[in-house]
Amino acid sequence: MVDDEPIIRKAVKFELNERHECVESVVDDNGNTEKREIVMTDCYASGPLLMNALSSAEKLPDYILVDMEFQGEPTGGLLIIEKVHKLYPSIKLIVFSGRFDNPLATTEGRERRIVEIGKVVFEALDRGASAFVSKNASGGFSIENIVRAVESLERGEDYYFNYPVMLTLKEAAEEYFKASTAMAEQITISDVERQILLYEAAGCTAQEIAFNIEGKENEKSIQEKQKELSRKLDIVNKSGSRIAKAIQLRLIDINEIKYLKR
Repeated sequence: MVDDEPIIRKAVKFELNERHECVESVVDDNGNTEKREIVMTDCYASGPLLMNALSSAEKLPDYILVDMEFQGEPTGGLLIIEKVHKLYPSIKLIVFSGRFDNPLATTEGRERRIVEIGKVVFEALDRGASAFVSKNASGGFSIENIVRAVESLERGEDYYFNYPVMLTLKEAAEEYFKASTAMAEQITISDVERQILLYEAAGCTAQEIAFNIEGKENEKSIQEKQKELSRKLDIVNKSGSRIAKAIQLRLIDINEIKYLKR
């Protein structure tokens, strides 16, 4: 485990090792299992201390618990996750943090915080994390959060999220789609503008778009309409930006894009 809070390191190691928790592990492709005891071997106060220990270890651990926040940096654990995953891909990384708990129902900054936490979770997954567990349960700290994560991963599941994390992700997704829908409702585009976006997404130039669109359109008029689309979408006048924003706002569907053969 790597966590910069001494009391957390001591509490987790003591409780986990004293309880002698066992989990069922899948050992072969036929579904055969065996019981394995969870033992916390070592705890470290920083990423460099952890990496030094791993570099000289005779046997690597199966799992590492990584705190997300280090010395006031809300996402300091991401760097540790990335380094460990690149150098030791066999180790499964479990994010262990109170930061992912469902935010309190206060209006000030709540929506922004939910979305930010959701982004951090997906970034951690991209860098190599396999599970997210809360430092808190309904009645306070609970070692069961860690045990359940290990049980899930030992069964061969790719990811595990405990309840507070799932709730936060659910709200993050709801806020994301709510914001996208609200923005889309304020933007109206014509049939021609929609065709331009679809052809643009297919890789067509302004000249090719003018050739394919029915009506009295030429390359110059298409370019003017592209500028107008950028203004409506409130982005820089770049085709990639227009396509990405249009898909995000559901102004076009990726399944409607018909790529042209060269």
